[in-house]
Amino acid sequence: MTSTAIIAITIAASAALSCAGPPRPFPLREPFLVDTDLQPVSVPCRPDPTDKEPGRKTCAPREYVSPFVWDQVDNIVFARLSRGLSLETHGAAMNVNAFDEVPDSAWFTNRDAAAMRSDDGAPGACTPDDMLPPQDQVDDGGWLIDHGKDNGSTKGFRINVRGKGIYMLKADDEGKPERASAASVIGSAIYDAIGFNTTCEQIVVLRRSQLKLTPGLKVVDNEGVSHPFDDAALDQVLAGTTHLPGALVRMQASKWLPGMTIGPFRYISTRPDDPNDVIDHANRRELRGSRVLAAWLDHWDAREQNSMDVWMAADPKDKRSSPGHVVHYILDTSDTLGGGIWVADMARRLGYSYTLDFADIFRSLFTLGIEERPWDRAQTVPGREKFGYFRADDFVPDAWKPLYPNPAYLRMTERDAAWMARIIARFSPDDIRRMVALGQWSDPSDGEYLTGILVERQRRLLVRFLGRLSPLGEVRAAAPDQICAIDFARLRGVFPAAKFHYTVVARGAGRRIALTAEAGGDGALCFRAEPMVIGGFADGDPARIVTFEVRNGTGAGPLVIQAYDLGARGMRVVGLTRSEG
Repeated sequence: MTSTAIIAITIAASAALSCAGPPRPFPLREPFLVDTDLQPVSVPCRPDPTDKEPGRKTCAPREYVSPFVWDQVDNIVFARLSRGLSLETHGAAMNVNAFDEVPDSAWFTNRDAAAMRSDDGAPGACTPDDMLPPQDQVDDGGWLIDHGKDNGSTKGFRINVRGKGIYMLKADDEGKPERASAASVIGSAIYDAIGFNTTCEQIVVLRRSQLKLTPGLKVVDNEGVSHPFDDAALDQVLAGTTHLPGALVRMQASKWLPGMTIGPFRYISTRPDDPNDVIDHANRRELRGSRVLAAWLDHWDAREQNSMDVWMAADPKDKRSSPGHVVHYILDTSDTLGGGIWVADMARRLGYSYTLDFADIFRSLFTLGIEERPWDRAQTVPGREKFGYFRADDFVPDAWKPLYPNPAYLRMTERDAAWMARIIARFSPDDIRRMVALGQWSDPSDGEYLTGILVERQRRLLVRFLGRLSPLGEVRAAAPDQICAIDFARLRGVFPAAKFHYTVVARGAGRRIALTAEAGGDGALCFRAEPMVIGGFADGDPARIVTFEVRNGTGAGPLVIQAYDLGARGMRVVGLTRSEG
């Protein structure tokens, strides 16, 4: 990111996030919409020899290896001690523009409603060309297994499909048919619709005979021990996944990412060898706000090992070359929607408490364990055991916790959470039902059951995060003399309809005028922005600034829209501020 871009985004953020006194004037210019981290940069070359290519060089960031045990211990113990011993302060997110949104970047892409609801027959990040053919269109031996799946809790293997590319196939959880593969596809599709970069995930049904093993394959288990991946190992993987009539099995298929993978991203700090990576990850709004999304889906396994950075070289024929840029991906949502761990007492606590939660330990000691906690009430539902303890009862959005502390989640502010809530509010019950249907449930009632839980969890988080800061978004000048917005709280019926009544107060040129707002369908709100400034001021003169304070009657804080009155050319909206109610 250039120094100019950093200054621009910082000024915009400080203005947008001011909550005391009159808002700082926004300059007359377009908002910062696209981050410069998508521009190609060069990385110094280094020797990277192999047996086949002794003279090979790599001109890309180095691979980062993230050991699961160390990351967990670090965030549970050492990072917590460090925070306790330091005078650490957390302010506003650093990548927020004048409209209180994040710009498109290598991390996140803003989607419009049409993009969120596109239906091309391919789920989430998949394209029609990414979709694998049905098993009756694949010859015996047509899918070549070229690698087993190393470590991790899920068994699987990698296939190379002619004309399609490389895919990692992973089994369902043993004893919980369909859930993991469905959760992988549904979760990935929702993350993609929100705006994150994700892998292409799809459900595949296959027969044993269409798989062909490359001789001599090895896999490394969680203890670092190498084992052969042969016919016996393959049969073991297939035996543990979901079985269907006709000697068929069901698995999830993740398409291999393009470019050169360079390891996970961290939820704190920056990647020092990426010139584009200049904002501390824990200060990025999309990572902070993703805590709300993770809470909605109960993505308790949201950690750095379930992410991936990819170097996209400008020369597609040489993925190790410069210039290029890094793209950041969220991986593996198979543990959402009721995924668990084998120890039942710990599985009940997922989403409510860290694996080692000192606050909960001291609370239990203080109350002598008498106090009933949410996980004490957690039970599986007869006939729905595959969904584990995933439920809406006892779901408190701002109390939700992942498996262990996530640095970006810990820095989430009310503004970060409200930003994500406005995006999640775009999902209607029908949208959620359509997403859930991507799980291809053999029993349709499973889909209805899961949809009901997600709709209620969505309602609870919207009540929590759209009731303090103004829930109005998508502000635009619909005409030279008309400004419109969407009230996401009214769109989703977060509060009773009788509560919503709008007041708009315009201030400018020393005048104060009450305006009439018109509420339309789908949460729409518009008002006529009457000209207020008289005189021959230059377009960017602060004397042309007009503010519109909009309240929706629910007790949420006001939305202050700042615009420049350009006379006959109408109002030019340049920025927004929100303060708590």
